[in-house]
Amino acid sequence: MMNSGQRFSILMFGLFLSLLLVPILTQAETVYRLDFSKQKNGNAADWFAKNDFKFQNDGDEIKARFENGKLLLEIDDDINGLITKEVRIEGATKVRIEWGVNRYLKEANWENGVLREAIGFIVSFGDEKISSGSFVVPNVPYFIVIFLGQHAIEGKAYLGKYYKKGGRYFCSPCGSKPGQTVVTEFNLAETFKNQFKKSTVPFISGFSFEIDARDTDGNSQVFIKSISFISP
Repeated sequence: MMNSGQRFSILMFGLFLSLLLVPILTQAETVYRLDFSKQKNGNAADWFAKNDFKFQNDGDEIKARFENGKLLLEIDDDINGLITKEVRIEGATKVRIEWGVNRYLKEANWENGVLREAIGFIVSFGDEKISSGSFVVPNVPYFIVIFLGQHAIEGKAYLGKYYKKGGRYFCSPCGSKPGQTVVTEFNLAETFKNQFKKSTVPFISGFSFEIDARDTDGNSQVFIKSISFISP
């Protein structure tokens, strides 16, 4: 029969082993961030130019301004516009976006094949050009698009008309109310590996704000408060 000293020794030894088995937690680190909370109210065009963003397709038709600590993007026509920045971000595994939609595109419905969005955030990976699937559409690097929508299924990987080999679209979250601020935290690295059957993830080579209102009434307004690329 064990005495109290033996029981105490066994207890302490068990506690020591349990501490050894506890995984070491690493603190998440923000490796790249855009924070619009301190921007003065007014037109955002100069800020985009100063920070090396490019307007592509119908991007110059997007009305961009800062208002009450948010970047507002608004359109009133059925355009397809992008505001794009080339970067080199290494080590980021997730992206965290604080954003929302004030006015959705009424006709956008990913489940019914109307592949349009009031706001999409495109993340590009590496510099290898992947086939678009068309001779008239340029090849681009792998990309993942995260969008806010009312008629899509959260967690479902959608394919566009082009870029079926190198592009995926995810609604996250889906169905938020107009004017509601939501936080999207999306695992880029895990999604990239799963969707494109890769064992490693290239560096992040760019990101874009996209509004695709083709085949809709072309009337939407969205806002972004902050974007953070996070490691691990």
